[in-house]
Parts: sequence; C-alpha cells; structure tokens
Amino acid sequence: MVLNYIWVSFFVIAFLVAVGKLIFTGDTRIFSDLFNSTIDYSKLGFEISLGLTGVLTFWLGIVKIGEKGGMVKVMYKVVGPFFRKLFPEIPKDHPVLGPLLLNISANMLNLDNAATPLGLKAMEGLQELNPHKEQASNAQIMFLVLNTSGLTIIPINIMVYRAQLGAANPADIFLPILLATFFSTLAGLVAVSIYQKINLFDKVILFYLGSITLFIAGIIFYFSNLEQEQIQKISAFASHFLLFSLIMGMIFLGIRKKNNLYEDFIEGAKEGFSVAIKIIPYLVAMLVGIGVFRTSGALDYLVHGIAWVFDVFGVNTDFVDALPTAFMKPLSGSAARGMMLDTMKAFGADSFAGRTASVLQGSTETTFYVLALYFGAVNVRNTRYAVVCGLIADFAGVIAAIFLSYLFFH
Repeated sequence: MVLNYIWVSFFVIAFLVAVGKLIFTGDTRIFSDLFNSTIDYSKLGFEISLGLTGVLTFWLGIVKIGEKGGMVKVMYKVVGPFFRKLFPEIPKDHPVLGPLLLNISANMLNLDNAATPLGLKAMEGLQELNPHKEQASNAQIMFLVLNTSGLTIIPINIMVYRAQLGAANPADIFLPILLATFFSTLAGLVAVSIYQKINLFDKVILFYLGSITLFIAGIIFYFSNLEQEQIQKISAFASHFLLFSLIMGMIFLGIRKKNNLYEDFIEGAKEGFSVAIKIIPYLVAMLVGIGVFRTSGALDYLVHGIAWVFDVFGVNTDFVDALPTAFMKPLSGSAARGMMLDTMKAFGADSFAGRTASVLQGSTETTFYVLALYFGAVNVRNTRYAVVCGLIADFAGVIAAIFLSYLFFH
C-alpha cells in the first residue's frame, strides 16, 4: 500500500510542478520532456531486466550446485545461531539459507551483479515458506531491510569512478562508507526487530553483533595504515578473489558429493530467464515514476528548499550540493550513480561535495528499487512495514554519511 502512494505521488507531484512551470515560466517543452522520460525509463527498465538474464542464469546455476553439494549445512554451522534469532520462520538447514547468506556476502563486497540474482533466489525460497502469498512475511522483510541497508566492506565501484574522474586519492572514501553502512544496517536491524519483537539483547545476537563490530574495527585499523593506492589495489583483489572463491567452494562441494555438476547447473540456470521476465513490469513502473519526478524538476526544488531552510538557521550548507545523490539513492541506483558523477564533474572529485556524494552513494542500497524488484519477482503486493524500516535505515545512512564527510573531509 505504501509503494502505491509513493508511486502515485511521483506522477502527481511531477504534473503539478510541470503545470506550474507552464503557467509561471512559459515552459512549453516540459510536458514533452515528461512524456519522453516515460519512454526512456520504460526502455531502461526493460534493458535492466534483459541485462540481468545472463547473470541470473549463471548464478542460479552455481547456487544449485552449492545447494546439492551441502552448501547450506557448511554456512549454517558458522551463522546458524544468529540467523535462527533473526529468521525464526526459516527451518534449520532450509535451502533458502544458501542464496540468502551469499547475497548478504556479495552486498558487503559491493558486487551488485552477483548480489541481485542471489537475492531473487532467496526471495523465491522465502516465498515458499510464506503462508500468506500476497503479503510480505517477517523473514522477507528482515532480509530486504538488511539488503537495502547495504553494509559495504569494499566499495570498489565507487573508488573506480573516483579514479576515472581524477581523484588524487580515490580510496579516501573507504572508511566513511564502511562506517556509514554499518550505522545504516544497525538502524535497519533495530527497526525490524522492534516490529517483530526480536530481543536484540539476547546473548547470541549480542555475540554476533559484537563480533561483526570488532571485525569492522579490525578492517578499519588495517586499511588506515595503508597508502591510498594500496587500499584500492587490495580492495579490488580481495573482492574478486573472494567472489571466485565462493564459486569454486560450491563446485568443490559438488565434486565431494560426486554430483553431476553440469546437470545441476542447468537445472538451476533454467530459472534465470523466467525470473528476469517476471520483474519487468515492476521495474518499469518504479523507474518511470522516478523518471518523471526527476525530469519535472521537483527534485531540484526539493534540494534548493532544504538549502534555504538550513541557511536560515545558520547551518553550514556545503553538503547540500551532494543531496541529489541521497534523494535518488533509495529510488534508483543508476540515477543515484548519475547524480554522484554529475556532482563530481561539476565540483571536482576531491571537492567536499564530490566526496560527500561518493559517501552517500555507498551509504545505503536502493530501497524502492530492491523492494519493487524482489517483491515483484514473487508477486507480493502488501509490503507491510518493509518500506518504513528500509527508509529508517536509509535515513540513518544518509545522516551518518553527512556527519562522517564533515569529520573526514571538511
């Protein structure tokens, strides 16, 4: 229901802003631009879905090999107690735990192409356990909020963009992004736990959260003693080495069980095309709504209004130039990426605005995109409190990103 209101609001606000431009500024091209944006973003939604087909096919095939090789049992031995507390609806050793855990791991490494098909596979498995098929289950909401809060250990893609745009130290945003995503994930976890009445002071949960906190602190300490070039080089190597190691790990599990790996791969890969086709209408709907909102100029007015409010209270407004990235991030990853690149081009990759936009880009995931994609893939219409908790995580990530940017760069 919340997604319905938000989607309709995109069109209504865009129309009202366009009418205002026509009346007060005589802009006769605005409605042509709005109409063209519906075409452009419809094509974008289809292209994204089509582009996912090959990746989906490969990763669903690999995951099937891992499932039949006993991947779930191996991973569950490590995180089973923690996930039993967060996902009490999922039976022990259920196959959905494999793609679910791999999706979270891929997101931590900022590997979108691997994370998306694994997430779709996880949602299908959670939907099988869902007693109310048109309504999001507690497990689905917990998974999606953890997904959209976007804990990122290695933001390699953002560092590459910064290098391409001439940043002197492309990896200088590494620590702020790591910290911002940690706060975002923690906020999302707390929000969902309150709704689902999960006791976060349980000794098992405290142990795992404490261990994760120490792990992140260790990474921060290690990388803080390296040169920027070393950070980027090690990050790039580590992310791709770990990803391919996951692939080989699942293959070795299948070899150990003497399975027919080729047949297992084909069995899983067949699901890739059907999943990609199912998500097209949901992606097109969301992206077109975002597109008309952006094209109308409503986003620009929102940013300028916020700058005026902060200026009135005498608050430093240097961060405002980076806010378009923050506004677009929950809506569309590609649009937020475009905003980040525009900011770096306009102000410089090493400017405060350019660095802040980079940290904002890495601070959270694309909440509405992910919700539309994953819930759409399993035909869930009632998302319950998923949007609210996802936006709480986003808000925490954005606030943390801004404060950390002032701390590190201002």
